[in-house]
Amino acid sequence: MKKSADGSEETRILEKTLKSLDVRREAPISVFILLFLLYLAAAFTVGVTAGSHKEIVINSIHVPVYVFAGVFSSLSNLCIIIMVIFCGKPGFITSSIVIMIQLPLIFAGVVIRGNYTSIPGIFIEFLTLAAVIVIYYNNAKLEKYQLRLREQATTDPLTGLPNAFAITELLDELIKHNKPFAVATIDVNDFKSINDTMGFDMGNKVLVAIASRFKEIADKGLSGTLDFIARLSGDEFSLIIRNYTSEKDNENTLKQYEAAITDKISIEGYDFFVNSSFGYAVFPSDADDRDSLISYSVAAMKEIKRIKSSDHILRFSSELKTENHFIVYNKVREALENDSVFFYLQPQYDISHKLRGFEVLARMKDSDGTFMRPDIFIPAAERMGVIDALDQQVYNKSSSFFGDLIKKTGTKIMLSINVSVRHMMKSNFIEEIREMLKNSQIPASQLEIEITESILIESAEKAANILNELKEMGIRIAIDDFGTGYSSLSYLNSFPSDTLKIDKSFIDKMNTSVSSQKYVEAIISLAHVMDFKVVAEGVETDDQLRTLRDISCDYIQGFIWGRPLPKEEAEKLVIEAAG
Repeated sequence: MKKSADGSEETRILEKTLKSLDVRREAPISVFILLFLLYLAAAFTVGVTAGSHKEIVINSIHVPVYVFAGVFSSLSNLCIIIMVIFCGKPGFITSSIVIMIQLPLIFAGVVIRGNYTSIPGIFIEFLTLAAVIVIYYNNAKLEKYQLRLREQATTDPLTGLPNAFAITELLDELIKHNKPFAVATIDVNDFKSINDTMGFDMGNKVLVAIASRFKEIADKGLSGTLDFIARLSGDEFSLIIRNYTSEKDNENTLKQYEAAITDKISIEGYDFFVNSSFGYAVFPSDADDRDSLISYSVAAMKEIKRIKSSDHILRFSSELKTENHFIVYNKVREALENDSVFFYLQPQYDISHKLRGFEVLARMKDSDGTFMRPDIFIPAAERMGVIDALDQQVYNKSSSFFGDLIKKTGTKIMLSINVSVRHMMKSNFIEEIREMLKNSQIPASQLEIEITESILIESAEKAANILNELKEMGIRIAIDDFGTGYSSLSYLNSFPSDTLKIDKSFIDKMNTSVSSQKYVEAIISLAHVMDFKVVAEGVETDDQLRTLRDISCDYIQGFIWGRPLPKEEAEKLVIEAAG
């Protein structure tokens, strides 16, 4: 941490967190003063009562006042013992001094004045002194043990940096102060390869070197901001940034930490070159609670890692909020419960621009009405195990619309629906398709089911049986994303398919790479030999369209001729095509 006035405050906050872990805590100065005053009052009363020759009457019994001296003496000693227990070293020093003052006075009273009734007091004082010493040194041992526990609870044993517990406690304290700060999550990229090739011991030494560089920046204030660095676990670190004046300050600070880690690390004759991904969120503009701040910084870090950008720093944004797994899970579950999953239709055309049909695309909206990305909510539904329920809502709604469209227009175009692996492998999948055809009154010949080639490879025998049943019903079969799987061509002859859909990734590179164009041409040629029709996905430019015409592609799907449409616009397109 940076040494400054604010740095002292941050140190104080962390020290407060550490002290909160103590089983035994020192009492405040007010308690010490109160106990000392009680002691003085009790000691004074002992002197007054011990020398008194008066009597008091209690229930008609005459009791000498001096007998109460022992009561107040015990009370004064109790104050001394409590002072040692709860006030630590100040209490011990004060107690020892007053006992050492009292002992000679009592001893002098016995020897000089012949006050032999005070002899028990001498023993009591010695015993009290012994008790004070034992209590103090026992507490001192306990404090040392607690100090070790505190350090273990809040310090990472490998790097010596604060750990995850310390930084979450600190975040809570900073949020209470309601001052702006940024929290960043730092992940060392591809660190696993160091452990795998050089061993965990060397990996740990690299982590220690990285932590040392981070700590130097934070402790010396080299970034110009007030920084607090901690190690979370493995190769992940967390950084709190304060005292910045603009967003640019945060970025500059993170770039300094990035530069520190990218500099060559030399250990035992080996040179290591590493880099890291930085994601961060700002309080209170991005989030105003600790868990969200941490979650959002992690989401930003994972996103910058995922897109593999040359820029390794990313601030959390509202777009990333939809990628938080827990948030997405809740939204998918809510959409399914409310039956609010809906569909868009993307048109497919033959090469002469005649409408062939539509592919059904699942859609969901956020609570504010913005669309959620399919590549976010569909994988989430698969992980949750509810992709079949999502599919079913899309099937029911799209087939009902398409059945009504056929009745209105008499169109002969095709409706293509996507089937997930999980859904297709359900024991009642065929019955669901039969029920859908029955309810919608769609002719089986106008329904096309799209499957990914991974289904063919992973569950070949069961997939073949299901596809044969579908073909017997008159349904057409399309293999989606063709060319992205494994040993694709070897499976084509074994399955009753009608159509191949070439993945967009090949279409994108087709006119910039000779090998890619030849690959697409080879797929189309082979498909035609095997009596398959071919759909090119993701066609967006005139150059791509001309090339696909030249190599005899059958159908086109993409933005060049049609973006995904809501059902009202799709119906209008069909009516216009029929007219």
